[in-house]
Amino acid sequence: MGIYTRFKDIIASNISAMLDNAEDPEKLIKLMIREMEDTLIEIKSSCANAIANQKKVQRLLDDIQDKEDFWIQKAELAVKKGKDNLARQALQEKRQQSQKAEAVEIELTELGSIVEQYRDDIQELEDKLKSAREKQRMLVQRHIRAKGKKRAQEEIRRADSVEVMQKFEELENHIERMEAEADLVNYGRHSTLEDEFDALEADDDIEAELNKLKSSQSSKNDDTTNA
Repeated sequence: MGIYTRFKDIIASNISAMLDNAEDPEKLIKLMIREMEDTLIEIKSSCANAIANQKKVQRLLDDIQDKEDFWIQKAELAVKKGKDNLARQALQEKRQQSQKAEAVEIELTELGSIVEQYRDDIQELEDKLKSAREKQRMLVQRHIRAKGKKRAQEEIRRADSVEVMQKFEELENHIERMEAEADLVNYGRHSTLEDEFDALEADDDIEAELNKLKSSQSSKNDDTTNA
């Protein structure tokens, strides 16, 4: 199992745990990104170690191949000099180096596959990390809007509750009583200007009544004199 495969198992486990606990989505996305960043660092470190080992093994292979060429040259020299025994010994040494080279080449091939897999994992994880970062802002904004909408709906439901409506009715009744009390303060009283006009009208009525009495009295006096 590769590092990236283990990462996917770990992140899946963490996500499931956070969802079960109803964690904040913002915390969840941050955790995912942090897990991806940490795993990316780990993969790059492992890849760097594999590349270093690859170079080390390549140097070992180069050294073995140099020795292989060396013993081939010695065998050729021995043959030219008619030293078949020395040629045989040189070929035996060359064979040993060839066997070592085969084993090292297998190891080098395996290291190459490991490095290639690491590079593929790094590229895949970097792409996913980039995508996650691009989505993070959008998801956070959506979460903020969702929380705001939730609060608004809760306030609406609270405002529609019987208790709140009773409070509004009580407040409305209180204001109406205050308005009624204000109207009663001057109830039955005219303004100063109205009082003056009322007085003028009252004076006219009295004068008219007085003149009426005088006229009536004058008529009675005339009747008495004539009699």
